[in-house]
Amino acid sequence: MLGLKVGQEKEAKLLEKDGNVNMKGVKHYKKDGSLHKGGMHKMPDGSLHSGKSHGKTSQKLFHYGELSKKGKDKAKDSWKR
Repeated sequence: MLGLKVGQEKEAKLLEKDGNVNMKGVKHYKKDGSLHKGGMHKMPDGSLHSGKSHGKTSQKLFHYGELSKKGKDKAKDSWKR
């Protein structure tokens, strides 16, 4: 399920009132695998982007399971710190 680490599956299954899955508490990454630590917003298509609101510098965010192999390798490196 979405490439979540053990223990996150239960947390990720919490449903919001509109029926969407609430992914708060699950890490979000930029396309290159670097961890996103700032604000985020949801686009009309359901994707998450960086920044509290959409702007020129907003980037699409991903869950670990959605990253490329290279992105996953970079994300794993950040877990060791």
